[in-house]
Amino acid sequence: MDESTGSDDREELAAYVAIWWQAVNDFLDLLEEVPEKEWATPTDLAGWDVRACAAHTAHLEGILAGSPEEAADIGQPPHVTGLMGMYTEIGVVNRRDASADSLINEIREVTTKRHTALLTDPPTDGDAKPEVIFGGVPWTWRTLLRNRPLDVWMHEQDVRRAVGRPGHMNSEPARHTADYLAESLGFVLGKKVGAPTGTSLVLDMAGSEPFAFEIDENGRGRRVPAPAAPTATLHMDRESFIRLAGGRCAAEPGRVTVAGDQALGEQVLASLAITP
Repeated sequence: MDESTGSDDREELAAYVAIWWQAVNDFLDLLEEVPEKEWATPTDLAGWDVRACAAHTAHLEGILAGSPEEAADIGQPPHVTGLMGMYTEIGVVNRRDASADSLINEIREVTTKRHTALLTDPPTDGDAKPEVIFGGVPWTWRTLLRNRPLDVWMHEQDVRRAVGRPGHMNSEPARHTADYLAESLGFVLGKKVGAPTGTSLVLDMAGSEPFAFEIDENGRGRRVPAPAAPTATLHMDRESFIRLAGGRCAAEPGRVTVAGDQALGEQVLASLAITP
């Protein structure tokens, strides 16, 4: 890695750390506002209430901060699918009886420890593998640090919808999450929808620059400059996109429109869930 590349990596990774730290503090501020009696309120995530979102965050951030891996008998809950779902349920089960204050304090403690470590010895190579990571996922430093603000902010929004406290749709973590998820539209168009070569799609999402993708000769959706006449264009606000791409609840009526090929647009919308 040459010196300029190393400098670019350091700046990129440091920016992700800063966005994650803002997301963590925003999430903690919200949790402190929610009365204990509302922590059992169901969220849009099947089987998870407000407490589960906080418990999950405490679990993963604790592992990243150096806490030992946990074990639990999670049973066979119907909402758990796949190995990663089984892993993330461990933290929820182990904290099922934890009080709101104890979960808030745990998140604050482990994230402060991790934030201090990241500032003291910041990662410098985005393609390197972190020494400590949860669940054995094969992520690089870039993927890990880019994913964490997304996960924390998405759960902040899960809680906000559950307890009727909307907000933070224009924060830096919100923009980061929306744009990060939008980059996956090429995969949706090519692999999930199976659109033919030459098909183009534009996402016109309020608060972000347009995202445009075109299916190449190998059937892959590659990002391209926005064409003058795309096959289909999706128009929506950031919250609607986050709901759909995050596999949460449907967008509110009238807040998502399709221009151009209606059938293609509807196929993409139906396949938009990128992250559970």
